[in-house]
Amino acid sequence: MNRSPAATRNRGPRPAPPPLDEARLEELALAYVARFATSAAKLQRYLARKLRERGWAGGAEPDIAAIVARHTELGYVDDAAYARAKAGGLLRRGYGPRRVNEALGAAGIGQAIREDLAPGEGARRHAALALARKRRFGPFGLTGRQGAEWLKQREKQIAAMLRAGHMLGDARELVDAPSEQAAEQWAADTDDGEPHDHE
Repeated sequence: MNRSPAATRNRGPRPAPPPLDEARLEELALAYVARFATSAAKLQRYLARKLRERGWAGGAEPDIAAIVARHTELGYVDDAAYARAKAGGLLRRGYGPRRVNEALGAAGIGQAIREDLAPGEGARRHAALALARKRRFGPFGLTGRQGAEWLKQREKQIAAMLRAGHMLGDARELVDAPSEQAAEQWAADTDDGEPHDHE
């Protein structure tokens, strides 16, 4: 028998989940790493947040760092693999090196890993090309790029590329490219052996 909306509303708020103990905290950690690709810092922040929300009913103080270290040793958490996948995804979506570095830093990825994964010139140019295509900047947008109105649009497009983490020189090259073919050739000219997603 279906319950009426009024009956459903009258059930009241759900009871608060019980406080965490050692077993429940381990279960949360395992469920999180099973569901999400993550970094050690992100797992640590997640567990700390759950502790704040639910409280602690265990004996000794919870050792979140030990839980994170154990999952790292087991291979469930791998900062380098996470960073590699995250950086590749951002580059394919058209984000530049600065935004990639900021995103990895926010995820708690160490400076050494971020430096190892810094995109080379070829990957950097392909990311800029991806953004120009997606946002229809420069030759991928309107024809007749002349006059005062185009100059305003040009500045807006360059500013958008800078906000996306691209270098000023790369932004200008893409926005000022005379044709789509010229933009694509500019990206291909310095392919450096890194993998790219060509559309």
